[in-house]
Formats: sequence, structure tokens, C-alpha cells
Amino acid sequence: MGLLLKAGINIDLINSAVLAFLTIIFLIVFINYFPGLKNIFPNYSLQLAGLIGNTSFLGIPIAIAVLPTETINFTIGFDLGTTFFSWIFGPYLLQKTSTNYSLLNLRKLAFSIFNSPVSRGIIGVLIIYLFDLETTMKDFLWIPARVVIYLAIIVVGIRLGIITNNGKVVFQSEEKLTYSLLLKLIILPLFMYLICRILNLERIETTALVLQAGTPSAISTILMAEAYKKKRELAAKALFKTTICSIVTIPILFLLIN
Repeated sequence: MGLLLKAGINIDLINSAVLAFLTIIFLIVFINYFPGLKNIFPNYSLQLAGLIGNTSFLGIPIAIAVLPTETINFTIGFDLGTTFFSWIFGPYLLQKTSTNYSLLNLRKLAFSIFNSPVSRGIIGVLIIYLFDLETTMKDFLWIPARVVIYLAIIVVGIRLGIITNNGKVVFQSEEKLTYSLLLKLIILPLFMYLICRILNLERIETTALVLQAGTPSAISTILMAEAYKKKRELAAKALFKTTICSIVTIPILFLLIN
């Protein structure tokens, strides 16, 4: 809520959120439509690990550190779009027994939407706007929002420390996980760069969106895997390996764009 109020709900935020949301949907459908790609990414755990980034805990802090303040709308918007997708469709997809398409369970989908942290944040912001309290609340909530962001970086480190205690889980090599890593750190940000060029976005806006697309796999993928007991070790490996590799890939992306 603090980030939303600070950035303000404007067209840039909405556009980047919709762009992120539709991009992930397009790639999920694209992967599952072609048998060759479906064989490379045979389950939704690999697909989500390759498409859902750690935009909240790493993407936003990185953007605040290296980009001008005016790009915060694009950064937060992209985070909203990916978070909205992951917590609406992630639980539904992980509970499916196969990647074959079927009709959506509308009750489960509605439950996911209303229980999404993004939905609650948006509702809270709309209530604040309704009572014309945004001027007062944005500075008040911005302080805890920044504290939460910095603490989130610590959470990432703690989670990685827990994962690395099980060396067997982390360092076992899997070919399909390598494809997921390439999708997350290279293919997705390059795809986002291409979209930005087609939309004729400015360089700084492109940088904000590409950096968000190039963040490592999200912690939410582990949380969902744990909750539904689906490919938990795979999710742990994806988080660890993409996070370590992103130490190299994110600076390279930033330098190449600039």
C-alpha cells in the first residue's frame, strides 16, 4: 500500500501491470501449446520458476537503488502484474494433475483473486483515495514500506541459507531446470526488451521493465510449492540457482541497455 500510494495509481503503473500480466499469460499458453516446448518445461513448477520473478524482494530495491524516482510506477506496476498472476493462477496451476487445458474452476479462481495480497493492497489504496487521505497516508506508509523492502532482502538471504544447508538439493544438476534458468534470466528479459522496443518506450522505462523481468525466481514459487507439496526441491533449486546467477546477469542487462 505504501508503494502504491507513493507512486500513485496512474496510467504508467496500470500499463506496466497489464503488460507483465499479459506477457506471463502469453508465454504460459505459448509453452503449453507447442509439444516441443512442453517437453522442455513439462510441469507448471518449471514454468512458474522461469516466468515469476522476485520483483518485490529484489526487483523494487534494485530499481530504487539504480533508477530515477520517476520510474517507480513502472517498477511497481510490473511487480503488481506478476504478483497478481502468481497468486491468482499459481495455486490453481500447481494443483492441476497435468498441463492439459481444462475449464477454470470459477470458485477457486474467485477465491484466489480476493485472497491475493495485490487485491487487498489495491482495495486498501482505493479506500484511502475514497476518503481523500492519500496526501497524508502516502508519506506515513512510505516509511514502513521501505523498511519492509529492506527486510525482505534479509529474508531472501535467510531463505537461501536454509536451502544451501541441504547441499544435495541445491547442487544436483537437472537439464530441464537449466532451461528454466535460461528462460528466467535471459529469454524473458530479452522478450520484454523486444516488447518495449515495439511499444517505443523510452530507454529509462525499458530499463525498469527489463530489470524486473530479469529478476531471479520468486520466493512465492517456494511458498506455493510448500503449501501444495508440488516439486518443493525443484522450486528450491530454481530459487537458489537463479538468485546466484542473477548477480551476474542483472548488471549485464543494466549495462547493455544503457
